[in-house]
Amino acid sequence: MEFITAKTIISGYSENNSWFGNNYNMNIYKGCSHGCIYCDSRSECYRVENFDRVRAKENALALIERELKSKRKKGVVGTGAMSDPYNPFEKEYMLTRGALELINQFGFGVSIATKSELILRDIDVLKDISKHSPVLVKITVTTADDILCRKIEPNVSISSDRFNAIKKLSQEGIFAGVLLMPVLPFIEDTEDNISGIIEFAYQNGAKFIYPAFGVTLRQNQRDWYYKKLDQLFPTVKEKYIKNYGSSYECRSLKAKELWSLFQYKCNEYGILYKMDDIISGYKDSYKNTQLSLF
Repeated sequence: MEFITAKTIISGYSENNSWFGNNYNMNIYKGCSHGCIYCDSRSECYRVENFDRVRAKENALALIERELKSKRKKGVVGTGAMSDPYNPFEKEYMLTRGALELINQFGFGVSIATKSELILRDIDVLKDISKHSPVLVKITVTTADDILCRKIEPNVSISSDRFNAIKKLSQEGIFAGVLLMPVLPFIEDTEDNISGIIEFAYQNGAKFIYPAFGVTLRQNQRDWYYKKLDQLFPTVKEKYIKNYGSSYECRSLKAKELWSLFQYKCNEYGILYKMDDIISGYKDSYKNTQLSLF
């Protein structure tokens, strides 16, 4: 593991962040070793060289402690936007766990996005945080099929393990659900796949599913994705070029039909899927006990 210098780790305060109600963002690690063929964080605009090599920010926990101490407003600290906080190195270095302990110590909430079942190790800390502040766990799942999962997300917990993680988190009272994005056109945008994910989410106690029926492509991320399509799904790249050209947003051609199916099944099972409802779902119970800091 390489350590890199950083002046700050936690962003400034955001009052009304529409992305799951995060008030702060925290990225302890840089780069990711999951190898997902579609990852937007490979985009040139983020300036992450050698993206597949995971690096950690030097003196991360000391920086986080200093920054949390100095924050004038409590709030929800989001993590997992740029790199997975539960990469394989986390098992040894425990920087994410250390950060959660500090978040708990200083009375903040947390919103985590991950594809790793390693998050189960930290259920005890998440439960402690939930006693005073909101906790949200978003587990990304893009396919219900473990074999397909291994092709498009080769170095991460398979989908069935992620659903099992949702089950265990939910059983412990943690507000957990599915981040259903991206849904890759011509690969994952089938009714069987979307129905399967919703079924597994319901069976494993997911409180919500938040979808995006398509994928975004830009800069060198597109080159990487097309290279992987040629290796894994011959002829699919040509469908992208024909239907999307150089567009940033590659919305599934079946998005309208999939959305109708998605809404129907989520409503049938009582699964939240609107952003405002998800935010209310994990935050509202704290409004009477907190001084409107979330």
